[in-house]
Amino acid sequence: MPGIRQFARTLRNSSTDAERRLWRHLRNRQLLGLRFRRQHPIVGFIADFACVEARLVIELDGGQHADAREYDLRRTEILEGAGYRVLRFWNHDVLLKTDDVLAEIFRQVLTPPQPSPAGRGGGRS
Repeated sequence: MPGIRQFARTLRNSSTDAERRLWRHLRNRQLLGLRFRRQHPIVGFIADFACVEARLVIELDGGQHADAREYDLRRTEILEGAGYRVLRFWNHDVLLKTDDVLAEIFRQVLTPPQPSPAGRGGGRS
């Protein structure tokens, strides 16, 4: 899919302050030696951050996401159905409570995924 890959590249080149801050802590295998990717295409969506090895997606939400709840819920369901756990953080939390956000990501990476009810995909977090 050249279209989605090109769009992901464009997003990487126009990161928000919160994305840049979190990326400084996730890049170069700084968290438990895991490789995180930013603006990574997964099942037709572009995840802000993804660790394929840990089956973890991290989404950073700004004010625009308050109006996109239904879309975000559906997107999360699809990603979970593909076997990923999805963590969402508000941009201001990443900027003002970076250590708390990193601690939650660390905790989620160390917590095994919970089996989903009726085989609906990855566990919820």
